[in-house]
Amino acid sequence: MADITKDITIEELVEEVQGAVRYLSIKGIKCIACGEPIWGTLEEAAKEKGFSAYNISVFVNELNEMKNKPAT
Repeated sequence: MADITKDITIEELVEEVQGAVRYLSIKGIKCIACGEPIWGTLEEAAKEKGFSAYNISVFVNELNEMKNKPAT
């Protein structure tokens, strides 16, 4: 599978990365668990909440680490 980028849709991210819903909720990006619609990309969702390009790059790196971490 390809690496996560800032252009991944939230829907794809949730499907590809175990723990993504919790991660996003902790960051305050989307309240997926309480039924907020899942539209747009990771970058769009993060910018909507006021995060900078640097913050978004950190999110991408952390999400890639989560995705590539072996299941235990």
